[in-house]
Amino acid sequence: MNIEMAAVAAFLQAGAARPYPTHYMDTAIQTYRDTCKNMVLAERCALLSAEILKSQGKYSDTATLLIKMTSEDSDLRSALLLEQAAHCFIHMRNPMVRKFAFHMILAGHRYSKAGQRRHALRCYCQAMQVYKERDWSLAEDHINFTIGRQSFTLGQPENALLAFRQILTNESRQTATQQAAFLREYLYVSKSLLETNDVCCPQLPLPCISSAATRVYFGHQRCQAEGEKQAATHVSLDQEYDADSAAIWHRLEEQLVAAANRGVIPVNFQPTQYCLNSQTQNLRQPLAVMEEPIIVEVTFRNPLKVSLALSNLSLLWSFSQDDAPKPEEPPITNEEELAPGVGHQRRSHARLQLLPHKPGRLNIVGVVYDLAADPRTDKAPSTDALTLFKTVSSNQHFGVSALPKGSSKLAVSVVRGKQDLRIQGPRLNQTKEDKMMVRRGLDQRLSPIITPPMPLMEVFFLKFPTALLCGEIRKAYVEFYNVSGVALCGLRVVSTHPDFFTFGSQSTCRSPLSPTSENSSAYKTLTRAEASQTSVPADHFSQPSTVVEIPIEGSTLGPGESTQLPFWLRGPDQEGVHEIHFLFYYQNLDQVSKRSSHRVLRHTVFICTSRSLSVRASACVSNVPQQQLVEDGSTGGMLIFVDVENLNVSDTTVREFHIMQISSSSQNWCLCKCINPAREEGGSDTPLGYTCLRRISIISSSTPCGEFFSWSHHILKSQQRATVAPSGSRTQPWSAAAEGGSCDLANIVKQSNELDLNIIIIWKAYVIEDNKQLILEGQLHVALQTIGKEATSLKSREEAQEMQLLKFKSELSPPVVPSTELSQLVKISLHHPETYTHHFVQNSLCVVPVTLTLSNCAMAKMDVMVDLQHKPTSPESPDAPSSFTWVGQSQYRLHLQPEEVVCLTLRACFLQPGVYNLNTPRVFARPTEQAAMCENNQQMATPALIIINKA
Repeated sequence: MNIEMAAVAAFLQAGAARPYPTHYMDTAIQTYRDTCKNMVLAERCALLSAEILKSQGKYSDTATLLIKMTSEDSDLRSALLLEQAAHCFIHMRNPMVRKFAFHMILAGHRYSKAGQRRHALRCYCQAMQVYKERDWSLAEDHINFTIGRQSFTLGQPENALLAFRQILTNESRQTATQQAAFLREYLYVSKSLLETNDVCCPQLPLPCISSAATRVYFGHQRCQAEGEKQAATHVSLDQEYDADSAAIWHRLEEQLVAAANRGVIPVNFQPTQYCLNSQTQNLRQPLAVMEEPIIVEVTFRNPLKVSLALSNLSLLWSFSQDDAPKPEEPPITNEEELAPGVGHQRRSHARLQLLPHKPGRLNIVGVVYDLAADPRTDKAPSTDALTLFKTVSSNQHFGVSALPKGSSKLAVSVVRGKQDLRIQGPRLNQTKEDKMMVRRGLDQRLSPIITPPMPLMEVFFLKFPTALLCGEIRKAYVEFYNVSGVALCGLRVVSTHPDFFTFGSQSTCRSPLSPTSENSSAYKTLTRAEASQTSVPADHFSQPSTVVEIPIEGSTLGPGESTQLPFWLRGPDQEGVHEIHFLFYYQNLDQVSKRSSHRVLRHTVFICTSRSLSVRASACVSNVPQQQLVEDGSTGGMLIFVDVENLNVSDTTVREFHIMQISSSSQNWCLCKCINPAREEGGSDTPLGYTCLRRISIISSSTPCGEFFSWSHHILKSQQRATVAPSGSRTQPWSAAAEGGSCDLANIVKQSNELDLNIIIIWKAYVIEDNKQLILEGQLHVALQTIGKEATSLKSREEAQEMQLLKFKSELSPPVVPSTELSQLVKISLHHPETYTHHFVQNSLCVVPVTLTLSNCAMAKMDVMVDLQHKPTSPESPDAPSSFTWVGQSQYRLHLQPEEVVCLTLRACFLQPGVYNLNTPRVFARPTEQAAMCENNQQMATPALIIINKA
């Protein structure tokens, strides 16, 4: 007692030189506690000393003193002392925040043991302010769990629910058993709160919803194909989104819309999107159709290590109707949940469905469901952290429903709640303000506009192949079925490979054909007498269009009606796997909705093509006598060489190929006869047929040969224009003389060597499949553009992928015309008798008349010089210099008009019998307009041999 009073007196003495004697108080406290065994006096002395130390700012010593006074004898006294010590740590010059929070937790624990729950809750709440959002997840979980327990005991279920919610939403490091306990506590508190309060549907923290991953699909479930039918692939939620494919579908739909609107795309046109996700364009509200389901795929993520059980899932929505609502008819119906796809580990997808019954505006706001801890994984957690059960109720019922069979006997708390679907749009990054701030655009994928009923079409394919030979023609069938109650019209189709298929012309016979028809040939055949030559006018076929109007009867398809049409497929010329897209377009017969006037249906196929035949063709000038040309009714001729090679040598199923027919297409040329001695001697059972065309005519009008050839010719011309246009745009101006002379000469040479002849080879192949022999048919196309240049039916990949080096030049040099092309400006031919008999005894000089024919092959005037004085100087020449000679005029100069033919009568003089080559004249030619140009020696024909016999 004396020591305590001495310490107090020393503290109260003003201006004392001695400091406060702390050891006096320590000795007094120890004496009260150990010697006197009086804890009350010891506590009084400690509290008095603590106040003195705090008044002097010695908070560290005060906290140490108070902590020493704690013991296990009294929880309440220890709690008070620990709380005071905690406040000392926070009042220091450098506050020790973590020590404050730690001792507050200790004080709260002792308060709880002493039964002072309010004080315990207060201490834990103050400590939580320090540990919150500091990544001390274990300590934070412990504090929240205690706060939840204490709040619920004190009758504060709302605060308890918030505390338990924090445990479940944060990324916890607790064990699965501890997390299961936290979940049970949360469910129990939530259930108690729902029973006592009027809260109908609280916000649930589990499972986490990835709102950005939400996908929305507009459309019904596709009809299943029966038998050999193959349904169109269209779009489904099972397909992954591909930006490149989406761009392709967009371009195809633009072509269809432009064709339906006379070549003009409407200003308000928006590409059709059946499946919306975070990568699609969601700025505008999507369109949904009455009586067609809207499927929403919600992605759930379970942050816990224990499984969750979800049941009775349905969507929450709001709807604004265009007309006055009728109470007895709900505008939207929540359908049963589709089979959910359970993801691996912690992700799962649930597909929920809405069925609109009235037009208006729909807004999907959230998901409502029953949440429970899965009793099957309470002791042994599954790797699938989310278990979904079938939905059986709508969003208008918010009560508690039972879990599946087998779990009714377990004491499992089930809570019905909801979560909102909040989707943020893409971040804006266009303006300076957007880059400096976080601004997001609109995302309207959950706010569709319900439109009046629209037609709905299904497409089925029959006998659609998956593998073809290159150029093979295969007949298939397509069925169009209107499954809606609205008539459709304007049926069209477009494809990424328009040369792959054809429906034929309007005159194609369709009615007697069916998938079971015995007619196996894809081509229309004629009798032997009729098959000699046929001519078809060029206007029989119009310019091929990428958009094809499907020729259905009446151009409309009523509700519930279906129609089946044949169409032909041709294997691509390049071997490999080809991905081909079809986009079908149709319109509503009655334009009721102003927002949507058409619909599209997608279909994607993969065709594997293997090698068949390789066709190489070339052309050269013919030396047919002029008299024979006049008899044939033509002014000139060409020799066409066609070489066919079988490239399918590794496939054992293909036995052999037969060439059935070779046809030609040109405005200036036609195939007249076959010069093939082997064919004439062999006597084949199937003779070759040639379809011959005159000017402004085209061959093979019957489907499908004509359509496939037209597309092949159109694609070739498009490729030529695409290659010529860039090169022409890069040319730079030359000097006037160079430009005028060289370009004109190049054009003259080009026109003189142009051929523009297309060869069509129709073949037949015998294939063994399943011990049965099948007959396959096909056709290949070869375009002969230049005389003397070989063309092939194959399109090599190396040519398309070849890279060209950049050339840095200030200007381009004028085009140089090859000398070989300059030597073919004038066609030369000698006409004479093959044998000539002369009586050399009576007359030693034998004079034979010879006709030299000069044909101007160019579309320009030509200056021609004929020199008869030239003699061959080669020692290998079969003619001696004095064998024969030309008599009469030795040199001629002529002016030939474009395509003019001039005949010169020459005389050859022979001195003795023998065999002579008359092909000795030299012919020089140049364009008349190219006066400064040297004359070029023209290429002579083959040797002209004559036999001189002695009478």
